[in-house]
Amino acid sequence: MNLVRSELLKIRTTSTWWWLALGAFLSIALAFAVNAWLAVTTLGGDAEEIGVSAEQATAPAQAANLYTSGQYLGLMFVMLIGILMVTNEFFHQTATTTFLTTPRRTSVIVSKLVAASLLGFMFWLATTLIDLAAGAIFLSANDYGTQLGEWPVQRALLFNLLAYAIWTILGVGIGTLITNQLGAVITAAVLYLIGTQVVGLLFLLLSNLLDSQAVLKWQVIWPAVASQVMITEGTSEFTPSWWVGALVLIGYALVSGIAGVLLTRRRDIA
Repeated sequence: MNLVRSELLKIRTTSTWWWLALGAFLSIALAFAVNAWLAVTTLGGDAEEIGVSAEQATAPAQAANLYTSGQYLGLMFVMLIGILMVTNEFFHQTATTTFLTTPRRTSVIVSKLVAASLLGFMFWLATTLIDLAAGAIFLSANDYGTQLGEWPVQRALLFNLLAYAIWTILGVGIGTLITNQLGAVITAAVLYLIGTQVVGLLFLLLSNLLDSQAVLKWQVIWPAVASQVMITEGTSEFTPSWWVGALVLIGYALVSGIAGVLLTRRRDIA
């Protein structure tokens, strides 16, 4: 427990997380505006015109979308926090001191994983409270009610929490793999932002090549896509069931956590 508190103190004493928190807030504001327009258009009867399925053209589905606004960039920001929790040790040359103070390296990495999950929870809580306040006001003003008693909404919020926790763990795993701070941050951000678009394009081309839209469902192997699939109820010809996304994300978290422990135990720390 002391190690976890120590890890949380380390991240609180840096200014980086404040900038990431500001970025998360701005992404919420932008995403909420887009989702609000989408909800008004969809629930106003123009769902087909903007390509929204009948399953998503309901008040609970649109409320769930509003209440998870900002998830896409928010997950990237918590991933970067996870990366910084590890790479800060090497950037500030405190890794040697840390591992001399706590020779059991497994305990150090496990404490970072636990602390990362807690930070993911705090980010989720802060962003969700903002979304809940804005979403409830918006939906009530448009005579749809808050929809908070609906299971699709509750489910989206809970799985969004799971996504935030997992992405911080992924960040720790990436930080143990690439200890250079700048290299890790740039690599992770590029893979998240650009890699997701590239994966989507590749699967679209493969779908056209094989003349099968079912191929598009395999995009779920990419973690950013898996996160969105997990919090979305129902299936379509383009997306698999939510549990597939959940299993993919949990798999990435397990592999990332185990790899982080093994790499750190074997790495020479000078």
